[in-house]
Amino acid sequence: MDFGTFLWTTFGAFLTLATFSFLYKDNPFYKIAEHLVVGVSAGYFVIILWHNALVPLLFQRLSDGDWYILWLNSSKPWYWIPTILGAMMWTRFSRNYAWVSRWPIGLYIGIVAGLAIPLEMANRVNKQLYATMAGVINWGNFWGQDFLDITSGYSQVIIFAGAIAGLFYFFFSKAHTGVFGGVAKFGIWILMIGFGASFGYTVMGRISLFINRIQELGLWGEAAFDASNPNHSGWFPAVFWLLIMGIAAYIAVELVRFARQKA
Repeated sequence: MDFGTFLWTTFGAFLTLATFSFLYKDNPFYKIAEHLVVGVSAGYFVIILWHNALVPLLFQRLSDGDWYILWLNSSKPWYWIPTILGAMMWTRFSRNYAWVSRWPIGLYIGIVAGLAIPLEMANRVNKQLYATMAGVINWGNFWGQDFLDITSGYSQVIIFAGAIAGLFYFFFSKAHTGVFGGVAKFGIWILMIGFGASFGYTVMGRISLFINRIQELGLWGEAAFDASNPNHSGWFPAVFWLLIMGIAAYIAVELVRFARQKA
């Protein structure tokens, strides 16, 4: 690892520690990391949109025209229509002409709704219904040799019954009493199991990210004192201790301020 790479690695370690510092309280280090994430993300997506949207979908389509007459002599001049609509959205920042942005936004929402609703129905409703019924339709899974096999037919029956019970819970036109209430209560248990599994999966993913950052901090510390590295320099541990001393100084200042407030 050369000195330039170590500096970038140190910067990454600083941002990691700055982000974790929010566990103590909101502080300048956390604000620096937060603003960098927002700013870099915004700049990154602007570049992505430029290279993946504007260049291939607008300029390359109009490339057979002349730029000095705004490509109006191109064989595909109609590509200026979405460009003008997109420019009209910027009028949202004007108090006098903000109403102009309603036209492209309304058109955009209408097109997206027309495209998204059938896709959502196909992917989130139809396919889910098919997956719920697929194993139940094949009666041989749980009446044949796989009877009561939790890895095949029996589990499909539980999924099917849980889906129906969950729908019963959201049926509010009838009081949840008697048999109907019992099924609805079973649906609540199914919903809680589903929410708990989703939450556990999310937490597990976040813990994995946390472990990864801790490992990166360990590798950063090892790189600072790895004398066997042919590119190792005396600046490596100096930068390491400089960052650690900066963090320690901030903690000391906060402790003094806290002590004065208590006094």
